[in-house]
Amino acid sequence: MSTHDEGKTVAELSALIGGQVVGDGSVRVKRVASIEGADEESMAFVEDAKLLEKAQASQAACVIVPASGRVEGKCVIEAARPKLAFALIAEVLHPPKRRAPSIHATAHVAASAELGATVFVGANVQIGERARVGDGTQILAGAFVGDDVEINRDCVIHPNVVLYDNVTLGDRVILHAGVIIGADGFGYVRAEDGYHKFPQLGTVVIEDDVEIGAHTCVDRGALGETRIGRGTKIDNLVQVGHNVSIGERVVIASQTGISGSTVIEDDAVIGGQVGMGDHARVQKGAVVGSKAGILPGKIVRAGTVMWGVPVRPLDEYKILNAHFGRLPQMKEALDELRRQVAELNARLAEKS
Repeated sequence: MSTHDEGKTVAELSALIGGQVVGDGSVRVKRVASIEGADEESMAFVEDAKLLEKAQASQAACVIVPASGRVEGKCVIEAARPKLAFALIAEVLHPPKRRAPSIHATAHVAASAELGATVFVGANVQIGERARVGDGTQILAGAFVGDDVEINRDCVIHPNVVLYDNVTLGDRVILHAGVIIGADGFGYVRAEDGYHKFPQLGTVVIEDDVEIGAHTCVDRGALGETRIGRGTKIDNLVQVGHNVSIGERVVIASQTGISGSTVIEDDAVIGGQVGMGDHARVQKGAVVGSKAGILPGKIVRAGTVMWGVPVRPLDEYKILNAHFGRLPQMKEALDELRRQVAELNARLAEKS
């Protein structure tokens, strides 16, 4: 039986995350689970001390709890950041699926392509001329890899991903189903006879440890590059326009649209359904809330928290939102004031 099947002891897992075991550290854990769904072979977590009663009632073999969050009669690991500790343990107990190196009989790999010795290529995959694929990379069913594409080590290309010609992926990049990298950007020039396409001759560079959710599209640069920095995580259904530059460790939630030549600096957080005009800039560490709208050329300053359409500081947005909620009462009050003024004017007119 493999080590994974046997699980790991609580003491081993605690050592991995620098936690403190309270109880029997020899208990073995095979998987992670929610506090409600855990069984006697599972590990769960609670972040809030108010939920310790839930932990007490749980069937979990062990629970990760906040520091000094004792639970009577149950094995626990005390950790400064329980959710992070839980995620790190999940990586150990549930490692990504690895497929044995092989090339499916239905795959088509160009003669000039270079594949590492430990690459997996699934059914109906197409790999173009002069493409290079690094060791440990897995390209799953139906994916298309264009000419002169470079995919580095230990990447996972999920089913039906499309990599247009000349794009580059770093190490450990994960692209979920239906992602499209390197399609033409949305660039046209108006003339008397209609629109003419502005050349879309650039590329896309995706750095190490980036993960991109299903059906997200990243357009190639017009004459330069679109770049996504190391460690950035992008949700499903996001549109990244041409010549966009996204820094390191940025998080972007679903249905966000980023117009061309926008810059998002390191460690920014972008909520869902945010819209960004072209040439906007989100500086380092800024947070942009869901459904916000950033006008073309607008700068969101470093470290600020912004919300609304057009985007504004969160405190200002909250005040305006409170006013919006009182608009019916404000209208009634205004109508009454108008009525009183009209009456007063009528009396003054009679006296004159």
